[in-house]
Amino acid sequence: MKEVLESKEFKELASRRNTVATLLTVLQLLMYFGFIFVLAFKKDILSQKVSEGLTVGIPVGIAIIVISWLLTGIYVYWANTYYDRAVEEIKNKFRR
Repeated sequence: MKEVLESKEFKELASRRNTVATLLTVLQLLMYFGFIFVLAFKKDILSQKVSEGLTVGIPVGIAIIVISWLLTGIYVYWANTYYDRAVEEIKNKFRR
């Protein structure tokens, strides 16, 4: 196991995983805190009425939730199709 963890291939793979996770996390945080900052400092933008009983803030908030699910799905898809397969290939390489 130590050989796998110290191998160049695994370290590169772990680096790619960290890059993907960091990118998705930064996107999520920008979106979330952007919404909070707009809500805190430019409340008039989100309080504009779209229709009776519906302001801009509600669809924007729902969009943030949906985009969060999509970002999670993107990571899960990437991990299941690329990362897990690459880990198995590296492990198999060292089993031989």
